[in-house]
Amino acid sequence: MNTLSLLRNKRTISIALAMTSLFIAAPITRAQTKIDDPLLKAMQAELEREKSQLLLPGMERPYFIEYRLDDFTTYEAVANYGALTREEEGHQRIVRVSVRVGDYTLDSSSGRGEGSVQLGPEDNDPNALRYALWVATDDAYKNALRAYSAKRAALERFQSTREEKDLSQEKPFVHIEPLRKLEIDRAEWRRRIIDASGLYNTAPEVRSFADQIQYSTANIRGMALNRYLVNSEGTIARYASSGYNNAISVGAQAPDGMRLGRDNGSVAVTAAELEGWPAFRKRVIDDLKSLDALRNAPIVDAEDYHGPVLFSGDAASDVMNRLFVPNIEADRPELGTAARTTGIYTSSYKARVLPEFISVVDNPLEAKFAGHAVLGAYQIDDEGVPAQSVHVVTNGRLDNYLIGRTPVKDFPSSNGHGRAAPGAPAHSRSGVLIVSSGNPTPASQMTQKLLDMAKEQKRDVYAVETMGGEVPRLLYRVHPDGTRQLVRGAAFDELDNRSLRSEIIAAGDDPYVNDQLGTLPQTTIVPSLLFGDIGVKRANEEQQKLPYYPPPPMQK
Repeated sequence: MNTLSLLRNKRTISIALAMTSLFIAAPITRAQTKIDDPLLKAMQAELEREKSQLLLPGMERPYFIEYRLDDFTTYEAVANYGALTREEEGHQRIVRVSVRVGDYTLDSSSGRGEGSVQLGPEDNDPNALRYALWVATDDAYKNALRAYSAKRAALERFQSTREEKDLSQEKPFVHIEPLRKLEIDRAEWRRRIIDASGLYNTAPEVRSFADQIQYSTANIRGMALNRYLVNSEGTIARYASSGYNNAISVGAQAPDGMRLGRDNGSVAVTAAELEGWPAFRKRVIDDLKSLDALRNAPIVDAEDYHGPVLFSGDAASDVMNRLFVPNIEADRPELGTAARTTGIYTSSYKARVLPEFISVVDNPLEAKFAGHAVLGAYQIDDEGVPAQSVHVVTNGRLDNYLIGRTPVKDFPSSNGHGRAAPGAPAHSRSGVLIVSSGNPTPASQMTQKLLDMAKEQKRDVYAVETMGGEVPRLLYRVHPDGTRQLVRGAAFDELDNRSLRSEIIAAGDDPYVNDQLGTLPQTTIVPSLLFGDIGVKRANEEQQKLPYYPPPPMQK
């Protein structure tokens, strides 16, 4: 199985085809619609056969069966130093079968993922598809029987068991969307990435420091996915998606050997929505200029700093994705654990987790934001449940978790957030998460608030524009007079969930849309955030040696 890497704004994200799922929904078709798709018909026919015949003598009969088929097409082209270095296109189908033994209250599920995976036929041959489903169903059933026996034995060791059911019972749902194809002008995008990867040497704006660039890579990627789902409750679904991105990645070393990089691009639902060549070219030039500025920037002060830090919406969205989002996705703990969920917020239900002026909603039905399609939108989740808007945090208080069909304490039913990558079981995951303030500060005043704090405290403060993982990539020391200086080599200290709860003192009116093409498509929309007290310290990184001799001369 080949691997496709997709980029979101600011950084590269690798995506294995067996771990990728993008869902942008089209209008729904209700249950009375006639199903004429040959693949869905084959899946339904085999499911009915298995429901009536799947039973080993003396063993439990399955109470729930689910079939999923993922049909996806991918395209990727990569250019380095002004030349095309790779171009690939692929098509594949993956069948996943889930079989549960027992009943809704107690079944064979383990939380680690039951089921069986097979490669599906490349064409629409219903006989070949039904054969693949039969093989996978037989394997999944035998696995479920073993898991059910082991689970019942394990439960005997515990004094008490969980009151929540193992699977929520949901109403059958029919949802059919048009099929989607990969649509991209390959020749035009090959030209663009070739030119983009060579701009460090050809663009007059940056030619003066071309010999300092150690890598320059541009790429274009696209994926179209059609997912089919049927289950023994009567749910029938076919939904489609597509995702595209263009990206640039450039790197160099500072004179002291510190490795530095700039990575970003644009992400869109369709190739036509990607940035055009003038915008892409400007992005590359800006990255190269900021990379050169980083090379020549001073290292952050050795003395640790604790004080105000202003996060742009871009940087704030990364913080929320790391500290907040995983903790409101309600995954059930292991057997014998009394906790409600996993993560930091396992005991925070109805408690304050953010400032009182901040609320959070996750609404997968929000297909567009500010006029642009967002990647995390969908109308049906990967367990066949209609998507729902969920008020996660109201005035700082955690009122809901995002949950699929695996109940947790106080949440007996799915709220439409069970999501899965091809070949993988579903888990509770966010869709379109929107962070907002009940009293937003105009963006133009956020910097002024930071400066007022600098003047009051009579010292420099900090503002971060972009993050690179958990560390600031573009960090500025801001002087009380309003001037600012780029610094490098910094790390944040004590930027944690306590900081989210107690240190955010203002939120802007400038929402930033962070579309992520990771193992699942997710969108996080966050405004700029001003923290009153965050630690900034010098990162403990070993500097690398500079190249022993210069790069080869470039022809003009």
